[in-house]
Amino acid sequence: MGKWLAGLILFGLGGGVALAVLAPTASGRQDYARLRREMVARQIAARGVRDPRVLAVMGQIKRHLFVPEAFRSSAYADGPLPIGHGQTISQPYIVAAMTEALELKGHEKVLEIGTGSGYQAAVLSRLAKKVYSIEIVGPLCRSARARLARRGYTNVQVRCGDGYRGWPEKAPFQAIILTCAPPKLPQALIQQLGPGGRLVAPVGPVFGIQRLILVTKDARGVVSRKTLMMVRFVPMVRGRR
Repeated sequence: MGKWLAGLILFGLGGGVALAVLAPTASGRQDYARLRREMVARQIAARGVRDPRVLAVMGQIKRHLFVPEAFRSSAYADGPLPIGHGQTISQPYIVAAMTEALELKGHEKVLEIGTGSGYQAAVLSRLAKKVYSIEIVGPLCRSARARLARRGYTNVQVRCGDGYRGWPEKAPFQAIILTCAPPKLPQALIQQLGPGGRLVAPVGPVFGIQRLILVTKDARGVVSRKTLMMVRFVPMVRGRR
């Protein structure tokens, strides 16, 4: 069950998510544009995401192109979906909420840990200047890199590697986002967060209830943390040493 819960918001101690298979139109084709509008209105804005830039991008990025074809009919449903290799694409709301928490203005250099299918990177690419994304699962890394390039996300660079180490040669970053959960936030990522930066990450036990935390660093380098909500994500995997 845990593999299906990556990027899932929890309401109280239980889940609050309905996974729906969406019916095609009379022509037999999905009206993806309508489904995106409904996703933004019912799943994202209705739950409190207010940033107009985030809402606009969530309505523009074609999520169905970032999931396996077998799951495209559920691409805009209210839940995560498997993308292979024990990984998932996160619930649309959690993608939007984590993105909003970064408070991107358009000039930022962003580090993402856990590229997955590339969906979160695609969202970030429309809100920041440059996105550096790291994926430890080789096949996912290569397919996401090709997918993003094919779709014209030219300001995203994908690296196959260990997210625990971050991307030191590109640091500092104005924003960092983790789409997988370490038991403890890696110190290397905190160090690579620049002054005035914001970091959003799920932190906690493997396949258990985790805290989605916001880390901020002020101009003097003082770090503060607060919990945003309770979530469940797949674990963050270490590379070989």
